Parts: sequence; C-alpha cells; structure tokens
Amino acid sequence: MSIMQWGPFDEIMSMRESMDRLFEDFFSRRPRTAGPLVWQPAVEIAETDNEVIVKAELPGIDPKNVEVSVTGEGLSIKGEAKAETEDRKRNYYRRELRYGMFQRTIALPTEVKSEETKATFRNGILEVRVPKADRVRPKTVKVEVEG
Repeated sequence: MSIMQWGPFDEIMSMRESMDRLFEDFFSRRPRTAGPLVWQPAVEIAETDNEVIVKAELPGIDPKNVEVSVTGEGLSIKGEAKAETEDRKRNYYRRELRYGMFQRTIALPTEVKSEETKATFRNGILEVRVPKADRVRPKTVKVEVEG
C-alpha cells in the first residue's frame, strides 16, 4: 500500500474542471443529446415598432434545406447542412465545419401575425420578418389644446 500525498488544491481544481464542463454544456450552441447530433445557428433578434426581425447565421447552407415556421410559442428554424463526401485520401488535422441537422426555436417578445411572415436568404444570412399584431403596436395620438 502506497501513501499518496494530499494536495489541498487538487479538489478545488477538480471542482473547477467540473464547473467548466457544466458551463460549456449549458452555453454551447451544440448541445449534447442522446439522439442524432443537432446544432443551433447563431441568431440576432431585433424589434421595431411594426415587426420582429430575426437573423440566423447559416453559411454554406442551401436555402432549400431550411424550414421556417412561426407559431404562437415562437419562431422555429430547422434544416440540414449537407456534408461534402469525405475524401479518404485527405489527412484531416482538424474538422470544425458543422454538418447535419440544425434547429433553433426562439420565443418571440410579442404577439405577431404569423401568416404575414417573410423570409429572405442572402450571403449565408437568413432574415425573417414577422409583423406585430395590431393590438400590440404603439399608437401616437395628437393632443389638442383648447384655448
């Protein structure tokens, strides 16, 4: 039986590594799942007086492989990034490009008219514009001054 020297900071380092893994899993755009690997595109969400604008980063993806749906719960973007056929003659040192299914569901900040949604795709950026419902749009009223 050998005696191991106790280091007071060993347990702290172990706890730090566990916390790092926890934060990496929680904030990762590529969650670990038991099913097929699904990644999430980066998004940007903005709001004007009349609409909600969502932009999603989808470089190298064919727009025909992208599906956008708007419901009462939010906006959903899903599709697939098709991988080029792997060349067996290549010796990869690193492969970081994302392939496979992707999905991102975003809660919208207000009520919207889902049937009037418009989506465009340009330079690898998907832009979805969803008009706000009439009852949530701000209205300006002119104040009359009586003399």
